[in-house]
Amino acid sequence: MGLVYAPPERGIVTLTLDTPANRNALSAGLLHGLAEALDDCGKDPDVRAVVLTHTGSTFCSGADLREPPDPAVFVALLRQIVDLPKPVVARVDGHVRAGGLGLLGVCDMAVAGPGASFALTEVRIGVAPAVISMPLLARLDPSAASRYFLTGERFGGAEAARIGLVTVAGEDVDAELQPLLEGVRKGAPEALAETKKLLTARVLDAFDHHTDSLIALSARLFASAEARDGMGAFLERRECPWVL
Repeated sequence: MGLVYAPPERGIVTLTLDTPANRNALSAGLLHGLAEALDDCGKDPDVRAVVLTHTGSTFCSGADLREPPDPAVFVALLRQIVDLPKPVVARVDGHVRAGGLGLLGVCDMAVAGPGASFALTEVRIGVAPAVISMPLLARLDPSAASRYFLTGERFGGAEAARIGLVTVAGEDVDAELQPLLEGVRKGAPEALAETKKLLTARVLDAFDHHTDSLIALSARLFASAEARDGMGAFLERRECPWVL
């Protein structure tokens, strides 16, 4: 499954992405495991919040290009996190790429450590950040979204905090995380759930109105000649044919 579930500690469950050999890529198995664990957390009255973190030097590298998951399954997981009646907090001290930013973007809060770096690399392999645009465009500074969606440039934690991708960035990721968790622990469970609904209403509206068209766009682009060339070049560690 590639997921480690740590039982609640003072109301906080930690879910750890644990397939460092493929840079915690979004495989069908990992998506299924995450969905099951989150469903359990949502139903458990002893869980106040969920921390989503990782082993290795990568939080999530995006879709597993050797066996890309069904876009509909990925979207269902993203929506599940947005709709979960418990806050989800990302703890990131590694690389986040492509679809991994979608996973990060649906978290309610996120903390980045010194090892964190981010890039929306889809255009560089011949696809587009289609389904992940739903949470990200609601979160990011518009000019920053234009820049990083179109260029695929890499940026660090401080920039991620400036543009709204993460809540805070610092040299000690766990020291930055603790005030967020202590604050959640002081919140009443129903009040937290209702407050999260207020915060996520815009993103849920985007899922309601744009999911089908964006899944279709994603599927079309992944099946295109450009994507075949781009993913082949990525896996073979060579330049894409369109690079000038």
